[in-house]
Amino acid sequence: MDPTVNEWITTVFRWIHVVAGILWIGHLYFFNFVNAQLAKTYSPESKKAVLPELMPRALYWFRWGALYTWVTGILLLGLVYYMGGLFLDEGAKLSNGAATGLSLGLILFLFFVYDGLWKSPLGKNEVVAAAVSYVLFVALLFGLRALGFAGRSVWIHVGALFGSIMMMNVWMRIWPAQRKIINGVKGVAPAPDAAVPALAGLRSKHNTYMSVPLVLSMMNSHYSTLLAYPAVAAVAILVGWAAVWFLYKKSATAAPTQVKVPAAKA
Repeated sequence: MDPTVNEWITTVFRWIHVVAGILWIGHLYFFNFVNAQLAKTYSPESKKAVLPELMPRALYWFRWGALYTWVTGILLLGLVYYMGGLFLDEGAKLSNGAATGLSLGLILFLFFVYDGLWKSPLGKNEVVAAAVSYVLFVALLFGLRALGFAGRSVWIHVGALFGSIMMMNVWMRIWPAQRKIINGVKGVAPAPDAAVPALAGLRSKHNTYMSVPLVLSMMNSHYSTLLAYPAVAAVAILVGWAAVWFLYKKSATAAPTQVKVPAAKA
């Protein structure tokens, strides 16, 4: 492909990717740090009045933002890495075609490994399941590096893999559960079992934790060599998760609602 044409295409895709990502992650943070706390104060009457209006509108932008972010991200991965010369180190153990197949396979199917792990008895203990998920994911990064994936390529896969899990969570777990919840509140279907909102809440929480390392991956893979090493990426993921833990703690306090309103003048 002509370099100028490639540059124009990647610029447009990157623009859409970032705008769609803001739309998606912005709604994700609204749901987890604002609405999750507000919903605890709703009376049954308030839920019937507010949720059927608020949630379908918010979830529309949320789920389509997720899909557009993911699609443009995959296109950029193909243009910049698979075909752009940044994918593999010289002397890699895999050919470009084999590495591309492995990358796409992980992007499309890693969700089902994650999903199965969290649906297993192991998933009943969040701390243990999170620790196992983390160890397996970091081992995967080291494995990709050992196969000859370039440092920047390994790091962009942090975002690609987390982003793919997050997008599939939205479309395959969160949105179907929310539809059942909304229909139950409207009274057009029976109220769902308690496991339904619990699943939606848990997967939304997972997406929030994955989002911070994902953003760092998107931001730094284009120019930073420091974060190219799997060990640094492993630490960065933990730092990102710690930041999200702090934000959850902060959102559950009264402090975010403390707004000083100046007294009205006579």
